Amino acid sequence: MSTTRPYPAGDCGPEPEGAATTAAVPEAGVTGGGTGAAAVDRLRELPLRQVRRLRLVGASGAVPRARDFTRQALQDWGWLPAATADQRAAAEDALLVVSELVTNACLHANGPEELRIGSSPKLLRVEVVDLGSGAPAPRTPHRAGRPGGHGMFIVQRLCLDWGVVRNVEGTGKTVWAELAAPN
Repeated sequence: MSTTRPYPAGDCGPEPEGAATTAAVPEAGVTGGGTGAAAVDRLRELPLRQVRRLRLVGASGAVPRARDFTRQALQDWGWLPAATADQRAAAEDALLVVSELVTNACLHANGPEELRIGSSPKLLRVEVVDLGSGAPAPRTPHRAGRPGGHGMFIVQRLCLDWGVVRNVEGTGKTVWAELAAPN
């Protein structure tokens, strides 16, 4: 569970032989400029079966909208309704991670620009794009009894990996997290 990788958001590194095909991202949803187009290009290279995008610029109720959007994608991808307790837990973890990342963008980065989620046979990838300059990090030491400050600790505990990639073309960043797909 590290916050750094030798490759950028949207790149999961080398795939084992016989890996899934690359993601199909509809061109109609691509927005020009900066972070959005470059990140979508990186997502196209992932071995994802599906990629969904939700624009959140200026949206009120961004966190519940993001959760509803993610819940629908999980239903479409067969994560929900869950047949086992492990599958239910995986879906709930994904919804919690989306909530935490979007909440962090709302609280610390003047709101999220976009939510992207991608599915592959072995993982779910969540990306939240914002225009903030800060870098999220789990508070250390973590104090479970204190209110607030638990979001990135939760993300770190639930995810296989997570990190931050700065927009090289200007302001902003993409905070990404990867969760294991349910068995």
